[in-house]
Amino acid sequence: MMGVFLSFVTAAYYIPKLHYASSPATVSARSSPGSKDIQRVSLRALVEARCPSLFQNFRPAWWLFSGHLQTAYCVLGDFSRIDKVEYDRTLLRTLDGGTIGIDITPPGNEDTLKEDTPIVVVLHGLTGGSHESYVRAILAPACTPVEKGGLGYRGIVVNFRGCAGVPITTIPACPADWRGFSLGANVLTRYLAEEGKQSRLIAGCALGCPWDLVKNSDSLQAHWFQRNVYSKGMAQNLQKLTERHISEFAQFGDHPATQAVRNGLVEKAPSLLLFDNTVTSKCGGSSPPFPFPTAYDYYRWASSHKSLAEVRVPFLAINADDDPIVQSLPIHAGDNEWVVFAVTRGGGHLGWFEAGSSFGQVKRWISKPVVEWLRAVGEILVVDGPHGRPLREVDGFLKEVGRDDIGCKEIGEGGHVVVWRMKKDCLLDCRALIDRRCILL
Repeated sequence: MMGVFLSFVTAAYYIPKLHYASSPATVSARSSPGSKDIQRVSLRALVEARCPSLFQNFRPAWWLFSGHLQTAYCVLGDFSRIDKVEYDRTLLRTLDGGTIGIDITPPGNEDTLKEDTPIVVVLHGLTGGSHESYVRAILAPACTPVEKGGLGYRGIVVNFRGCAGVPITTIPACPADWRGFSLGANVLTRYLAEEGKQSRLIAGCALGCPWDLVKNSDSLQAHWFQRNVYSKGMAQNLQKLTERHISEFAQFGDHPATQAVRNGLVEKAPSLLLFDNTVTSKCGGSSPPFPFPTAYDYYRWASSHKSLAEVRVPFLAINADDDPIVQSLPIHAGDNEWVVFAVTRGGGHLGWFEAGSSFGQVKRWISKPVVEWLRAVGEILVVDGPHGRPLREVDGFLKEVGRDDIGCKEIGEGGHVVVWRMKKDCLLDCRALIDRRCILL
């Protein structure tokens, strides 16, 4: 009996802790995919019914028992033979002259999806791209055809400026887009919060978001290991990425941003704080709000923990309690009815590795709850009313009505094995993608 009791207690220990608002939002939901039986249910009830993995234990692989080991395996593990995903790339030009690479799966030669197929929009992490193992771990099951056991969705990865081979073509350069920790989660939270009810995306999911950049920076600086391994490691990645684009920066001459980049490359083994203080805070984006006096001024502006209260679409956040990079978690989310916050026992930073079917093999547990969430919001959730402002074309740029500061247009193919050749006018295709059921990850 004691053994059974201990086994039960141990299993319960590894069940993620979920946090909801005092009065979760109610949404319209189908009883099953494709059903015409639609009811109003609470967001909590939707998660409990459709995301069973969040209520089952996640037990880290025994040889990856700490957040440090889980995080290290993200960097050192060999993921080349799993979660294969192929993309076609399209390059978009933004109004400020910048270039963004959009990777789309399935590629054109395999694309037989219907127009209303849900779309998963993925924002990668620091200096990453569509090739990252954590990106493929989600897109592989989400975009595999239904007949092969997947969801059969379309995936779009936004490769930030300068990342994943995307060129730098404007001086409001990529350091802001490179900004540290789990960059994409921070960006999506800020976007959904700032857009509120005008968001074009029907739902969001944030994995390993850094939230309060000030507190997490202080935590990195306060501990020798974090300061000398994680902080310097991330700064080194930023330096390497910057070096690959130094010739592109050179075309801007003696612009202050170019000088800031040069200063950042001169530093030997800088911390992330020093790199951000030298480079990111100075040329991380358009003016205003850049440049910032210090990295901390930039951190306060860029943090997303307070933004959670303004999100107005179903939003699932997942963090690990032993993440060595992210220590401050806004689990109560300002009592926002649209947010469900899950915290796992273990998992590190973007790890969540559990034992596989054979000795020494691991698999990413996080794929299970995220795919369940994608299915729930893509097939069960019924969207109430239109999302986003109307679109218009101005001088070749696709813009929202009433928003003249943001726009994009296609400038060419990005060079993948199979190039996606659009069947219709590019702007019409972009409009269709934006108007369909999109879930931001």
